[in-house]
Amino acid sequence: MGKTMLFRFMLFFATISSSLACYASDLQSFNNKLSAAIERELTKVNIPGAAYAIVHNKQIIAIESFGHTDTRKETKVDANTVFRLASVSKPFAATLTTMLAQEQLLNLTDPITKYVPNFQLARQGAADKIQLKHLLSHSSGLMPNAYDNLLHENWSMEKIISRFDRVSPICQPEKCYGYQNIAYGFLQPAIEASQNKSYSTLLQERIFTPLAMTHASVGIDVFQTQDNTAKPHILRKKVNTGRKNSAGKAIKRYVWRTVTVEPDYFKVAPAAGVNASITDLAKWLIANLGHNPEVLSPALLNELTTPRIKTKKDLRRRYWREHLTDAHYGYGWRIYQFNGQPIIYHSGWVAGFRADIGYSPSLGLGFAILINAESNVINKISSQFWAQAHQLLAENKAL
Repeated sequence: MGKTMLFRFMLFFATISSSLACYASDLQSFNNKLSAAIERELTKVNIPGAAYAIVHNKQIIAIESFGHTDTRKETKVDANTVFRLASVSKPFAATLTTMLAQEQLLNLTDPITKYVPNFQLARQGAADKIQLKHLLSHSSGLMPNAYDNLLHENWSMEKIISRFDRVSPICQPEKCYGYQNIAYGFLQPAIEASQNKSYSTLLQERIFTPLAMTHASVGIDVFQTQDNTAKPHILRKKVNTGRKNSAGKAIKRYVWRTVTVEPDYFKVAPAAGVNASITDLAKWLIANLGHNPEVLSPALLNELTTPRIKTKKDLRRRYWREHLTDAHYGYGWRIYQFNGQPIIYHSGWVAGFRADIGYSPSLGLGFAILINAESNVINKISSQFWAQAHQLLAENKAL
């Protein structure tokens, strides 16, 4: 490298470093405004309870909580209140599977029929072509959300699996995207076969305990026995308040109903079986940003976040679409190009709960939010967070 080029490189690095330092200091004031904005959005739709976290590199910038664990308003949500993560469970399953593969305890090119021998499809030999890596990236060739409806019907996994022999693939593996929950659950027997330990035990030993995620767990039994848990809520009705907003539209009050926790998606633990607090997710974000390499190595993080299959539908997501230019799925994570910067992201939704988590490797920034109600306000909050965070960096670069 010539002296002139070296000088330019050093000047560029110094400028970026200075911008990021200003960016870090401004994040505190940024959070003060953000907290008020999020509270306004949650209040508009009367969300019972919520919590969010912001991390920057190794530091937790903010953990904020709102509202109560249920509509009785007897217990406030706090930093350690446990929520269901729904599909935000998938990055944990993918991380553990890929970790075991890098340790040569299993192989991502193994056919899933090696671990689920009774899984067969209508087209002869098609099931044998689906490998573990295809499950991780939702590129198995199965129709989207295959047989998810049967999880609500109190069917056993064995009975659900037996129905797949009526299903024909919609494409060859790796040729199209089809989001799965039941098929994602097939990762569990592969993981458990690697060491003759339960899925929940391995997650605890390899991720939760090393990262001090003290409130994280797997399964409905643990969730129901914990004291500080958010209760699920579904929308009961919208009541006209008689008032109008600035656009002249009627303002309605959202009325939520507390419901019981359903066991359905807990049957597919790798897809939707993890429970955790917002503090746990803050620690998880810091690790995924690369600051716990003894747990999540750089090679592991790179493997997880390599784009595998294009997800065009994501480009049309409400609130996100004006910012996204590209979208893929990796192993357990979505990879978005958001205003020119990659964001590693996932969302989750089960009866009565929503969850969002994402991080930007280039900004060293992470954000997670949990709510105990089924509301799309979470999409608005997350997308606006990332838009404002990028704007903040742009302003610092211009200084």
